[in-house]
Amino acid sequence: MAEPGDLGRDEGLYGEGTRVPGSRTALDEERSPRAAQPAEGSGGGHRRGGPRRRAKRGKRRILRGVAITVSLVVLGTAGAGYLYYEHLNSKIKKDDLTLGGEMADHKANAAGQTPLNILLIGSDARNSEANQKLGGAKETFDGPPLADVQMLLHLSADRSNISVVSMPRDTLVKIPECTDPDKPEKTYQAKELALTNESLGRGGPGCTVATWYELTGITIDHFMMIDFAGVVSMADAIGGVPVCVEENIHSRTRDGKGSGLKLKAGTTPIKGEQALQWLRTRYGFDDGTDLARAHGQHMYMNSMVRELRRNTKLTDPNKLRKLAEAAIDSLTVDKGIDTVKDLYDIGMQLKSVPTARITMTTMPNVYSKRPGYEGKVEPMPGDAEQLFRMVREDVPLDGKAPKKPPTRPTASKDPAAAPGEIAVMVRNGTGGDGQFAEQGRATAVTELLVGKGFTAAKPDTTLDPQKSTVVLFSNAELEGDAQAIAKALGIPQSSVKRSTDATGIQLIVGADWRQGDAYPKSNAKPDNKTPDTAKILRADNDQECMPVQEGFTWS
Repeated sequence: MAEPGDLGRDEGLYGEGTRVPGSRTALDEERSPRAAQPAEGSGGGHRRGGPRRRAKRGKRRILRGVAITVSLVVLGTAGAGYLYYEHLNSKIKKDDLTLGGEMADHKANAAGQTPLNILLIGSDARNSEANQKLGGAKETFDGPPLADVQMLLHLSADRSNISVVSMPRDTLVKIPECTDPDKPEKTYQAKELALTNESLGRGGPGCTVATWYELTGITIDHFMMIDFAGVVSMADAIGGVPVCVEENIHSRTRDGKGSGLKLKAGTTPIKGEQALQWLRTRYGFDDGTDLARAHGQHMYMNSMVRELRRNTKLTDPNKLRKLAEAAIDSLTVDKGIDTVKDLYDIGMQLKSVPTARITMTTMPNVYSKRPGYEGKVEPMPGDAEQLFRMVREDVPLDGKAPKKPPTRPTASKDPAAAPGEIAVMVRNGTGGDGQFAEQGRATAVTELLVGKGFTAAKPDTTLDPQKSTVVLFSNAELEGDAQAIAKALGIPQSSVKRSTDATGIQLIVGADWRQGDAYPKSNAKPDNKTPDTAKILRADNDQECMPVQEGFTWS
C-alpha cells in the first residue's frame, strides 16, 4: 500500500495521482481551475434500569441508525463519518443548499408523495491535517476545493426504488453565478463553459447544487459532502468492502502516476487508504479512462450497500463513538438537515428500498471537440437529457415502473396570445442522433409555423443537436404560448419545458423529426427506457469484476 503522502492531487480526490516527491505533473496543471482556463426512535416498554438506561439504549439505536444512514447516503462519495450522537447536533457543519436561483417544487404523485433528491459530493479539500496527510500535493494545501465526485441519489416518491446518476468530474457545463455565503461581497460570475468540479470552489457545495440544477432541471432537496478522512473512516468502520479484479493489478505508471492500488486477482476486502486508492484508480481499470474509474466507484458503492445491509459489523456502540469522533469533521450537509433525527429519518427511508432496486448509472457523455478541451467530456445529446427527464418524472431507471394510464400534461394557467403575436426562434437540432444535421430544417419548420398563423416565427442558424424535438420557454408567462406552438405542430405537450438557457421561446427540431411537414406520431410517446449509454449497474450484482488494463498487471 502506498504511504499516505504518496496520494497526490493530479487526478483529484478519487482520481489518479501519485507524484514523484518535489515534482509537478502536467495533470496537476490540468487539475487546477486556474490552469484550466479556458483551456426512533426511543426505547419502549418497562425494563430494569429505569429511564436513564432506556435513554442510553434509545441513543444507541439512533446512533446506529445514523451510522447506517450517513453510510447509505454518503457512500456515493466513497465514505461517511460515524456521527457521535451526543455531539452531532452541535458539531455538524452546514452550508446553504443552493447559491443559484430558486428550484422548482416537486410534483406529487397520485398519492400525494414526492421524491427525495440528494446530491452526494466528494471533496478533494486539503484544509485539515488528516486530509493533507492522505491527499499529499503540498502545494495545494488550503487551496480551492474541487468536487471530484458528484452523484445524484434519487429516492422515488413511493420509496420503492433508488436511482444514482454520476457525473464525470471533467464534464464541461455552464456554472451559474454564485455568491460566497461566507463572503457576501464575493460573487463568482457565471461561466458558460467550465469543468463541473470547479463549482465547489465558487462559494461552496451550494454552487455545485446550482450547477446540477442548471444542467438537469432536477430539484435537489439536500446535499452531503465528504472528504478524504471520511473515505478512510467509512471503510474502516464496516471492516472492509469486498472488491474484485479479473487479474493482478498495480496502478502505477513508469513515471510515477497512478493511485498505487495493488491487489491480487479475485475478491479482496479493502479498507482504509486501500479503499481510497480503489476509488481514485483510473490507470489500470478497464480502458484507463475517467469513465472506468466511475464504474469502479459504482462497484464499490454496491458492495458497501450489501455489507451495510448485512448489518453485522456496526453493533458496537463504543466503536461507533470512536469512529464518529475521528470522522465528524469530514461531513458537511445543507441547512435543511438540522439534527441527528433528520439524518436518521432519511436513512430509514433509504433503508426500506430493496438492494435489487438500487440502480447506479453514469451520465451519458461524449468527448468534447472544443479546442483546448480535448479529453474532457460533455453531456451526450439526447441520451443525457433522456436520463435527466426520467429522474425529473420519477421514472425508475431499472425498467420496473408500474404500468399506468397516460396522463395529460397540465395546461398553462396563462392563456396563449394570438398566434401572430407569439415570437419563436426555430433551431436545427437534427444532428442529435450522431448523424449530420438535415440542411435547412429550421427554415422549413419556420415556414410551417408561418403557414399556421405564427407569423413572428424566425429561423435561427444555431445548430443545437437534440435527440427529441423540444419547445423551450424562459419564464412562466410564456408557457401558454409555448404550448400553443407545440399543439399547432402536433408536438406532445410533455416536450414543452421551461429552461434557463432559453431566451423567449425556442423550438429545437430534433433528430426525431428530420423530414416531413407533420411531427411523426410514433414519437409522441415518451421513451422511458434508460439509455444503454448510462452503463447501468444494479446494487445486487455481486458478480461484477473489474477488467484490468493491459500493462498494469503483475505476477
